[in-house]
Amino acid sequence: MASLLYLLVILAIQGKSFAQSIAPLQSTEHATERETVILSYKYDGQARSLHWYRQYPGSRPEFLLLVCESNSLLHAEPPFPRMNASVNKVEKQVHLEISSAAVTDSALYYCSLESTNYERAHSLG
Repeated sequence: MASLLYLLVILAIQGKSFAQSIAPLQSTEHATERETVILSYKYDGQARSLHWYRQYPGSRPEFLLLVCESNSLLHAEPPFPRMNASVNKVEKQVHLEISSAAVTDSALYYCSLESTNYERAHSLG
């Protein structure tokens, strides 16, 4: 029998920039080992890219990957092969998929939004 994996996913970072926001659809996720887990955020406005991070207790956040609204991906080096991301531009949602979940995936996961208004924001002085 597969042991129960409590994948603590406190999707906590809520970035705000020029009335844009990003928020988790659920604050925690639970899974059993070898299940596929999908973590989701909803954002408003337009995003140049959405960045996913993982943080273990007592450690600094580590970059996992970034995904653009066009669904192009940039993985960390070395990549995390069981992780993939996608964006639903119509519903304004971003998803991190963790395939074959393991106990070692139990961590705090963050998603941050890079706004398309980045250059404009810095030129306002």
